[in-house]
Amino acid sequence: MADVLTHVLVGYVLGTVLSVRYAWLRPAHVTLVMIGALSPDFVKIYLLFPDGLVAALVGAPFSWDPVHTLGGNLLVLLLGTLCVSPGERRRAFSLLAAGALTHHVLDVSLLTVTGHAYAVFWPLTAVQPPSGGLYLSSDAWPALVAGALAAATWVLRYRWLEGRDSRGQ
Repeated sequence: MADVLTHVLVGYVLGTVLSVRYAWLRPAHVTLVMIGALSPDFVKIYLLFPDGLVAALVGAPFSWDPVHTLGGNLLVLLLGTLCVSPGERRRAFSLLAAGALTHHVLDVSLLTVTGHAYAVFWPLTAVQPPSGGLYLSSDAWPALVAGALAAATWVLRYRWLEGRDSRGQ
């Protein structure tokens, strides 16, 4: 699926660019940005546990849809941050959030039939902002562009900068 691949690659590019700027940012931290870039799509858990099944189990109306909004995604990121040591939680949350923001930016840029994006700012507002109309989620070219950027980023980071560091410059 080109959409998921694009999110992962954009997260990789952002994390790697940040690792050039911040010396403390290691490959594991880049992975956190990539996981953050996927986190809004954790809504796909509905494939394993449909809304109706969960509603029947908890005895109340239930929907996974809010996971793909900023408010629901914030809760997912906060829960994910609990998986790291207390001293690293602030950094982990920042990196996960940076990746998640790239996801939302890319999804708001999708071309939709209605011309409006999803209610990205829920629970603050249910307003659906105008969509960017740049591409379809089924288009291959965003994944190709993201792949080319990821390859260029990898070459620059791990070839050019590593060679520069070994020369003591």
